[in-house]
Amino acid sequence: MSVIGLIQHAALRLTDASGESGRILLSLFIMLASAKLMAELFERLRQPAVVGEILAGIIIGPSVLSLVQPSSATEVLGEIGVVFLLFTVGLETRPGDIRKVGRIATAVAVLGVVVPFFAGWGLLVLWPGYSAIEAVFLGAGMVATSVGITARVLSSMGFIGAAASRVILTAAVIDDIIGLLVLAVVSSLAEGRIRYLHIALTALIAIGFAILILTVGGRAVRRVKPRVSSLRIDHSFLLFALVLCFGLAAVAGMIGIAGIVGAFLAGVALSEATDDTRLHLQAGALTEFAAPFFLVSIGMKLNLSIFLSPAVVALAAVVTVLAIATKLIGCGIGALTMGRRRALQVGLGMIPRGEVGIVVAQIGLALSAVGDKIYGVVLAMAVLTTLAAPPFIKIAFAPETRLPQDDDEVLDQPLG
Repeated sequence: MSVIGLIQHAALRLTDASGESGRILLSLFIMLASAKLMAELFERLRQPAVVGEILAGIIIGPSVLSLVQPSSATEVLGEIGVVFLLFTVGLETRPGDIRKVGRIATAVAVLGVVVPFFAGWGLLVLWPGYSAIEAVFLGAGMVATSVGITARVLSSMGFIGAAASRVILTAAVIDDIIGLLVLAVVSSLAEGRIRYLHIALTALIAIGFAILILTVGGRAVRRVKPRVSSLRIDHSFLLFALVLCFGLAAVAGMIGIAGIVGAFLAGVALSEATDDTRLHLQAGALTEFAAPFFLVSIGMKLNLSIFLSPAVVALAAVVTVLAIATKLIGCGIGALTMGRRRALQVGLGMIPRGEVGIVVAQIGLALSAVGDKIYGVVLAMAVLTTLAAPPFIKIAFAPETRLPQDDDEVLDQPLG
């Protein structure tokens, strides 16, 4: 029996002996241990730890060792991981920073949706053997940006406060909202009807929700902070912050946008209301524990068997290159007023599709709107762009030496 076979057999024996709870605990142990080992290896190789953590998911997942199978437990923990990640990023972001980059970020987000969508749609219209609805779903899969991946890379490099980083994070949040609205339209098309009123209401509520939290969230937190801090329970303010984080994430999910948008806005509201470094340290520790589950989960979802078909490999390669190029071009053009170098940083930072592209693929398959081939292509594109982006981001930001006030001068320039 091979080494891989022995490992799989030992894991199977352990899970059979310990029941359902034992299987879950063993899966979480393997995910966390493999993620941190690969992260350490990639750090020693001077490569982004994020790439190592995603590769760990591919290795332990169904495609290679099959030590861990994607399940509801791993999905939930992965979702918690990205919620913590965006919450921590929000703590480093002031509402004024968002307002300052708002015009540029909106241009980046809109072009970062329009250019990839029509490129993906047009490619599959011209590529023989695929339906019109599959072309629309491919375009939708190429639209949104995984803000969690880029935030993880920039945070680990210490550039989360740079001008380009603020534009990327704000644009990615806007991008997620637009992308989910696009997905709502595409899903309606697959079902045979477009619910215009529902989509319009979702858009209005989502925009109103974001504006409300950005304008009054900080003041509300400042008002309740003294009362929360005077509570007798331990870590009272941390617990309040977590309740706010998951509460706003839940509200965001209920109104039809990604929960991570609510978590990010909760962090922003708290950043304006407190300079408590202890909260930042506590949130950072939670993120270091939970975020790897999100990254490993992405890797586990890549099915390497799709690469056995030369035709699918060719299409996946073209789609991945197109996905990278269209974000780089579309988002880069939107950020040109910041200068070419920062426009390049913004374009590269918007490349990873991550979990958002995977969600689009899963919805398309569930609606029977796409076949197994396009499902595999979108899945491969989502994971490959996520793997490709961190090294590019590291190279683009590596020579960054300008001071924060210099960045603000760039952002204050008129768009015209």
